[in-house]
Amino acid sequence: MTSRACGDCSLCCKVMAIDELNKQAGAWCRHCKPGRGCLIHETRPAECGAFNCLWLTDRRFGEHWKPNRSKLVLTASDDGIEIRCDPGFPDAWRREPIRSEIERLAEAGEMHDITMLIIVGQKMTLVTPGREFDLGGVGAGQRIVREVEGKRVVNVTVVNDADCAGDQSAG
Repeated sequence: MTSRACGDCSLCCKVMAIDELNKQAGAWCRHCKPGRGCLIHETRPAECGAFNCLWLTDRRFGEHWKPNRSKLVLTASDDGIEIRCDPGFPDAWRREPIRSEIERLAEAGEMHDITMLIIVGQKMTLVTPGREFDLGGVGAGQRIVREVEGKRVVNVTVVNDADCAGDQSAG
């Protein structure tokens, strides 16, 4: 844990979906005062309380990664790191030094079967060393399936959950 605090950052309240509030990803939460925070913090939904911003907890992500500076919110997933872009800045993840750092994370991730997923609204891009896989939208009931040769990802597809039951390369 770090000593970092949200402070004037509330970008998670825009880029994250909140099912309990029927809030779509990419739109400000009706309970958020941008730059000041949550107006219902004490009674916020459980999924908000459980939210973990990697910039707050992981010192490997420098000050330039602070979400309201970078326009990116980093979260951990079951199999990697998800980077959610503010839809008003869809190419924020391509700016340096962040793009080079994403490439290094993808290189390390490929060695340890960890994915790097960029999310802009409903559009997703899987980043691997030297390559980007545009996945379009990945909906409920769908999975990202990686085809690997050794440890290298050579292809990525989106399939329905029912189509990949028991497939260990999904994720």
